[in-house]
Amino acid sequence: MLWESVSSVVLGLALSWAALHYLPGRLPSSRVVFVTGALGALFGAYLTHSTLGSGHVLATPTGAVLVGAVTLSLLIRPRGSRPVRSAAAQ
Repeated sequence: MLWESVSSVVLGLALSWAALHYLPGRLPSSRVVFVTGALGALFGAYLTHSTLGSGHVLATPTGAVLVGAVTLSLLIRPRGSRPVRSAAAQ
């Protein structure tokens, strides 16, 4: 379980780096992206491991990458848009 956790965090960080590399202007700060990718992949590994059980060597990292990608996709902003302020903040 320890190696699954470490490898899922490494995969999440690699996924975050790729997202920052390919979508440079559409993501928030790099610190937020790296933390979100690592924690999303760690949660994905935990979810996959608890669902399938131990012994699924390829399924656990796959689940980690999928959940990490989904959490990173929640950070993507539309092209050319500025942050929207709420009416209460104006």
